[in-house]
Amino acid sequence: MIEINPAQVVIKDPFWSPRLEMNATHSIFHQWQMLEASGCIDNFRIAAGEKEGFRVGMFFADSDAYKWLDAAACIERSHHDAKLSKLMDELIALLSRAQMKDGYLFTYNQLHFPGQRWVNLQVEHELYCHGHLIEAGVSHYQATGREDLLKIARRAADLIVKDFLQGGPADTPGHEEIEIALLRLHEVTGHRPYRELALHFIEQRGRDPFFGLALIGSFTSSAIRGRIISLQQQRYEKTHPGKLIARLPATNEARRSRYSLLRYFLSGLNGKYFQQHAPVRWQTVPVGHAVRFGYLKTAEARSLRGRTEEKHLRTLQQAWERMVTRRMDASGGLGALPVSEGFGRDYELDPETTYNETCAGIACLYWNWQLACLTAEAKYSDLFEWQLYNSVLAGLGSEGNTYLYNNPTACRGGIQRQEWYSIPCCPSNISRTLADLGGYLCTVDSNDLWLHQYIGGHVKTDESIAAEITIRSGLPANSDVEIDMELKQPRNFTLWLRKPSWAGKFSVNVDGKPVTLDIPVQPNLDPTIAGYDPRASAFIPIRREWRGKTKLRISIEIPIRVLRPYPDAKGLHGRVAVSRGPLLYCLESPDNPGIDLFNTPIDVNSLRSEYRSGLLGGTGVIFGQSTDGQALIFIPYHLWGNRGESQMTAWVKE
Repeated sequence: MIEINPAQVVIKDPFWSPRLEMNATHSIFHQWQMLEASGCIDNFRIAAGEKEGFRVGMFFADSDAYKWLDAAACIERSHHDAKLSKLMDELIALLSRAQMKDGYLFTYNQLHFPGQRWVNLQVEHELYCHGHLIEAGVSHYQATGREDLLKIARRAADLIVKDFLQGGPADTPGHEEIEIALLRLHEVTGHRPYRELALHFIEQRGRDPFFGLALIGSFTSSAIRGRIISLQQQRYEKTHPGKLIARLPATNEARRSRYSLLRYFLSGLNGKYFQQHAPVRWQTVPVGHAVRFGYLKTAEARSLRGRTEEKHLRTLQQAWERMVTRRMDASGGLGALPVSEGFGRDYELDPETTYNETCAGIACLYWNWQLACLTAEAKYSDLFEWQLYNSVLAGLGSEGNTYLYNNPTACRGGIQRQEWYSIPCCPSNISRTLADLGGYLCTVDSNDLWLHQYIGGHVKTDESIAAEITIRSGLPANSDVEIDMELKQPRNFTLWLRKPSWAGKFSVNVDGKPVTLDIPVQPNLDPTIAGYDPRASAFIPIRREWRGKTKLRISIEIPIRVLRPYPDAKGLHGRVAVSRGPLLYCLESPDNPGIDLFNTPIDVNSLRSEYRSGLLGGTGVIFGQSTDGQALIFIPYHLWGNRGESQMTAWVKE
């Protein structure tokens, strides 16, 4: 299965186009302002010797600048803006000046501990930061054809290859990401040592029998280094009176569950928090930090391209099944535990404390996509869609300049969208994902063309099947999808259309004539799994010789669905969630004044959908009634929190 270059796709969609425009013209510039205000960019100026000052931010702060650059490059591919190009060029030139001659670029050590490097791989994110630098270099090269940032990335990668290719289990990264970056770098350069090191990092993981003891030493060392930095800052402030040091904004709010801090420490010591508890082929249960987990699985799946490794693929599929059937929130959100930002036990999904970090949803998008490309199974594309509309899009405010870090599915107050966070990993991660959206619509091979997402736009394939495809879609509001396909030469191939798991009736017309569909028999799904289940989706084949211009019309029934929780989920007995199409809905206090959102029982038979032009910029809502006749308004879950602090729940009493 061959991916379509996003440069060959133009998104033109009533739902997504305004969001992509906002991302390109507003969000990316807001993020730059926040990076400047928080001192992140100044860190590089200080490292380059061009500004006097004191480094601020977390040890992984460099990665926030790299992800911004990654997002800006992806935006540049389809939305040229002279101001954005100038900012990118200035940052690339600054990185070149800040980078050490041998390729090392990590301002935390360069400024606080000159001469030290690779000190605390499990804790301090050196390889993670270099990974995001490399990914930015690859994205910029793919978008512009220029090699200035790619050369910076390659210098860093060559250093890492030299220092780590012969390393052991103790020399693996604590926060996975470098593996994805090295695989991408190999794909654009063909330089095999990059791929070899990515595979080495993956294979060495989980093989250190003394990991817990070593981690205690790493945490101790990192704490000592943190105290040294505090003393450095105190001395700097005394010797530079009146010189202001940039202050980070507050951290995000999250309600903690009982023993969450203790569980965090225990999961670190046993290796599960870092996915270091076992070799990767034994890791069939999602554990630990949810973002780390998603990035690792993405890299594992990507590493299987071009080679047959059935056992490894089965392990990945088993982990995905366990996640979907026992450890995933109704929104598709991942990571039930605060503090550790990680997976809980099976069915541990308290809607008020579940963490569901935005970046965890993004990491799972990447994993879903790799599995879809490896297997051509619709369930992975289906979960990609569900998480995109719910667990990822919820992280971005409707004005494009506010964000949610964690995304519970019930909130009694205290959580608000913020312009920025002390750990601002999510904003630019959302931006780069949205800017790359066109690359997730279609794939091809010599005899097949798959349509994964029903998002409007124009796609030009130049691989095995040369076609121009125009998609017109009204989703998620309206059900009809029209596809115009034009081929210069007649071709026999199979067009695969995804029947979403949420769809009711599904029919297709080709040039005005109905097509008899070969709809696969649904698998025997686990009867204990209720609610959203991506395994109910399927790719439906249309086999024929395609000539010239063809018009397809897909009709997808979009019923309102009542989703019930896992029967064993604690705290959710007698509660249901409401969805329509790929959207989860919720009750929010501004729309339901005077109503106890958490204890008012709804009449599930009263639910009906309607479009409200004056609500949150115009959106589809679901109207319903409580059992005693009170009117209820459900809005799409991803829109909650855009009107100030509020109460919200996606799980309502039945």
